Amino acid sequence: MSTRYGPPEVVVVQETPDPPVGPGDVLVRVHAGTVNRTDCGFRGAKPFVIRAFSGLRAPRVRVWGTEYAGVVESVGEGVTVFAPGERVFGYGEKRFGGHGELACVDAASMLARIPDGVTFEQAAAATEGGHYALGFFERTGIEPGQKVMVYGATGAIGSAAVQLLVDLGADVTTVCGTDQVDLVAGLGPQRVIDYQSEDFTAAGDDYDVVLDAVGKSTFGACRPLLKPSGCYVSSDLGPWGQNPLLALVTPALPVQRVHFPIPKESPGIMEHLRSRLESGAFRPVIDRTYPLEDIVAAWRYVETGQKVGNVVITLPALNERP
Repeated sequence: MSTRYGPPEVVVVQETPDPPVGPGDVLVRVHAGTVNRTDCGFRGAKPFVIRAFSGLRAPRVRVWGTEYAGVVESVGEGVTVFAPGERVFGYGEKRFGGHGELACVDAASMLARIPDGVTFEQAAAATEGGHYALGFFERTGIEPGQKVMVYGATGAIGSAAVQLLVDLGADVTTVCGTDQVDLVAGLGPQRVIDYQSEDFTAAGDDYDVVLDAVGKSTFGACRPLLKPSGCYVSSDLGPWGQNPLLALVTPALPVQRVHFPIPKESPGIMEHLRSRLESGAFRPVIDRTYPLEDIVAAWRYVETGQKVGNVVITLPALNERP
């Protein structure tokens, strides 16, 4: 938990009161969670505008963690969709709580049952990257057969996007560093470009969509890759905070478009991710796993920007399972 914004060291592991369970709520005993870019942004209040949503002077929530997987402990009045003992996973930027042993969530939020054969760690790591990727697909209208380039294919969003695009039937080109070429190739794209040995911007000019999953490219650099009707979408504001502005301006101009989608949290997204986990089409990439007591080290590692896929946190309930 933390009571102020700041670096990873503001987070401490300590006992807190159990969250109250109200009507429509589900209490989950968390077995696994993650530390991700979204968590880091809120914990550090970067960019500053985040405080408008999470609290101006101090965070309104005390226990961070957008992703979680565990077992239903109890349900509130009126909940009939979930029952105690069921394995569930979910995502939430309103209540957070995924780094606590108990998380209280809305039964109508992004919550779903974990398919058989999927571990708590895999389920916990499936939602942040997965729902951001699906949000990008919806906004850009990607269809089977279209050519899509994913820049930054090794992060949580990028690795999820590649697998979900392949499952959709898109023609996928990925961009990553030398050390991760084999890993990314295993996700199923048609082509892997090693940006350390090849200029990815010289890969052609017939892509329907360029998806920057790490926010380290620009529309200007990627425009030569796009068809006249193509679009660029990024998971980040851009080096100068330009992407939201370009998303407002470019649709009215006779040039390729920029989209800056804000993903929506919906049960439908969770059901899609659950079905892809069940089919085996989507398996989140997990880089490192830390026990809860080492969560500060996990925060530090994620903020190096070097993680591959997801960083998972295991809680005592998982460590003590038979």
